[in-house]
Amino acid sequence: MTVDLKAQLDKGCAELQLQLSDQQKTQLLDYLALLQKWNKVYNLTSVRDPQGMLTRHILDSLSLIPYLQCNSLLDVGSGAGLPGIPVAICFPQMAVTLLDSNIKKTRFLQQVKAELKLNNVTVIHGRVEQLTLPKFEVITARAFATIAEIIDLAARHCDDAGSLVLMKGVYPEQELASVGGGFTLKDVIALNVPGDQAERHLVRLIKD
Repeated sequence: MTVDLKAQLDKGCAELQLQLSDQQKTQLLDYLALLQKWNKVYNLTSVRDPQGMLTRHILDSLSLIPYLQCNSLLDVGSGAGLPGIPVAICFPQMAVTLLDSNIKKTRFLQQVKAELKLNNVTVIHGRVEQLTLPKFEVITARAFATIAEIIDLAARHCDDAGSLVLMKGVYPEQELASVGGGFTLKDVIALNVPGDQAERHLVRLIKD
């Protein structure tokens, strides 16, 4: 991986005030390399250049890290592993489950798990509304569905004292108006993703 990408990652982590080890940063860059390699065949993301991937996918996912305190996490509609893979790298003691209905994407996630030796990761292929899963402390999703749809599809997999931590773009005013289904809005946090001027927000919902 080029020095430029490492410098970009170092700078981004500093701006996010994340203290990651050299090994964790290497894993993130190795993940980025796998993403770039597999994207040529599997079309995992519309972002093609590695610098763009680092900003819009890796650093974007890392902006979630300060707001996670849990032992188990389900990443619904994980796709290429965002934010689940960066979360698993940052929290090696956390049990992270990556779920997606696209078989090509779950094959990629299995490859990432094997190559990066992410023993805390479980990859599941299937539709969240059709699966029987254990309960999770936190359920997260990034560009998967509306808040109401996520509650409808995934809420039953959330622990009684659990929460939904959802990554959104612009402030989701209309979506927030329809929050229900046994959840209450805790807060909406404006995220600053290093190198990205696009609006990003984190919506946190707690189970009633």
